[in-house]
Amino acid sequence: MKYNRWVDTKIDTNLYRQLQDLTTVLSGQPDLLFEYSYGSYMDIVNGKVTGSRLWDVEKHQIRESGYKTDVFLRTIGTMYYSSVPDLKMYADKRNHSMLPKFSSQLFTLLEDLRLEDLIKKVRPGTEKDFSIRNHFMRHYFETQLATNVTRSYTLSELFCLISLTLYANQPDPYFPKANEGRLNLLEKLKPSIYSAFEAKNTKDIIHIVEHIVLQTELYEEEDMINDYFVFPIAYLGTLEENTLFDELTRTDKLANEDKEEIDEDNNEYMDQRFSTWHRENQNSDRKQNFLQFEMEVGTKTNLMGGGTRETDDADQAMGTVQGASGKSDKNDYSELESLERETNKDASKGDSPYGEENKDAIAIRKEAHPPSKADKEVYHAYASDIEAAKRKLATTIKKTLEHKMNAPRKDLVIGRLSKKLMPLVIDENPRVFYKKSEESNEIDAVFTLLVDCSASMHNKMEETKRGIVLFHEVLKQLKIPHSIVGFWEDANEVKKNYQPNYFHLIHTHADFPSQTSGAKIMQLEPEEDNRDGFSIRIMTEDLAKRREKHKFLLVFSDGEPAAANYDQNGIVDTNIAVTEARNKGIDVVGMFLADGEIDEQDDTTMKNIYGKERVMIPNVSELPEHFAPILKKLLFKSI
Repeated sequence: MKYNRWVDTKIDTNLYRQLQDLTTVLSGQPDLLFEYSYGSYMDIVNGKVTGSRLWDVEKHQIRESGYKTDVFLRTIGTMYYSSVPDLKMYADKRNHSMLPKFSSQLFTLLEDLRLEDLIKKVRPGTEKDFSIRNHFMRHYFETQLATNVTRSYTLSELFCLISLTLYANQPDPYFPKANEGRLNLLEKLKPSIYSAFEAKNTKDIIHIVEHIVLQTELYEEEDMINDYFVFPIAYLGTLEENTLFDELTRTDKLANEDKEEIDEDNNEYMDQRFSTWHRENQNSDRKQNFLQFEMEVGTKTNLMGGGTRETDDADQAMGTVQGASGKSDKNDYSELESLERETNKDASKGDSPYGEENKDAIAIRKEAHPPSKADKEVYHAYASDIEAAKRKLATTIKKTLEHKMNAPRKDLVIGRLSKKLMPLVIDENPRVFYKKSEESNEIDAVFTLLVDCSASMHNKMEETKRGIVLFHEVLKQLKIPHSIVGFWEDANEVKKNYQPNYFHLIHTHADFPSQTSGAKIMQLEPEEDNRDGFSIRIMTEDLAKRREKHKFLLVFSDGEPAAANYDQNGIVDTNIAVTEARNKGIDVVGMFLADGEIDEQDDTTMKNIYGKERVMIPNVSELPEHFAPILKKLLFKSI
């Protein structure tokens, strides 16, 4: 769990995953990642597109449209329509300007507006999101204008005036609160500002920005203080192509430059075309290629690259087809391509089977040692405290199970004839039979209780153990297999490419039905960090191997995941782990343990991870009272 609430941020996992999908689909680059950052830019060196934290506002519609338009501007606009050579040239000039921050932010503002018009033309469906974006930007710069006027930030004030002029929904907007000197300068700049709407390319925008900056330098000697935008492309110096798209799709030259001279008189090259024909499709002009290579290392020759070559037996074997309709006596290679695709998919997944955020995480299983006399005494005291709740819950479950066994199953095709025979008259396919009993009186379910053992649990662990004792005693009495596992990451042992994650096996599925003493529960103690997504995936693997029909994973936690290099994407990774487990038929329930009060941010965090399947417990001392109905509800699903 995070300790510093001042730097805590909310992450809407559904929105994040939507933005990630937009990034990969619109860019056509499956490895390109989306990240939240101070500003919006593309960084192809590190393979990411960022969205500005400016959009972290309370209203969901504005937040969603703001981040989506950031992605649109970068993956559709900057990637395809911004000229990299022109940007590199401008970046060099900007560094020698008296007002580099003003110059850089003004370029981003004007270029984004140019790209917005292009994007709305090629993708009209984006118009609604851009409309919301522009309405917010008008309001944002109005508030910033008032602040800059009050603080006498003259150049920041001018930038706000330029922005409001461009975002205005009416001609020649009026700014009564602005400084008279800034308004006069704005009037001089308006011809250049309005010419931005006629810009055709990045070079036009650069010329406009240079003209505005040149005029502004006559009146301003100090640069802007505030940062509203960042430059749209990172690491410009490393780029070589005309656009980012060309940069991402370029083919590097051969690593070596040696050449081989071919004796044209003695070589076996045959400048003759071999073609095939059948009456359904005349393809005399079609070229046939058996193999295709993308060479990175090799020797250059003076052979014609587009020429043909003499065939051999292997070509004929691979090219054999059956002319008439019917089953071929040749080997069937129809599944080869799909099989190859699956193999490649599995191979790539094998690099980080537990998610990219956990590629260095190592699972270490720690066996619980035999309970001490003191552990047994404390356990029996806790068991005595929850005896009434245990008995009530176990009795309710047993009665429900007995009722289901004895209650007849109605409306069957075969069985005993019912006394209600009306369906014979009114139904086309009447079902008038019933059976008295079920085949089994056992609950076909398995449980795993995953307990957060991070350091922040130090004042909650003892009360948490009471709830775990209730969980263990009820399932033990009902003879339901279950496991209890504490998890944490040892921050002191974390190294480069090594993140040890411990799983304290208090009670395992293998212990059932031997009824090992529950006193081992007393061995759970607060430790270090918590990498929830990785831990949930490990437990999902264990549950997936079980044969029971109903599988449940309960996660006890007191807040947001926090571990080495895990803070920013911990919530998203955990949400993905939960989704993966549910897709495998495992019910995952998050149980939040508060310390006297549940605030809105805690509820939002748990919602972003577990969705509706979450239980918020205000005070850990109330855990048994909250745990009993949840356990009851889950058991009823299994009956």
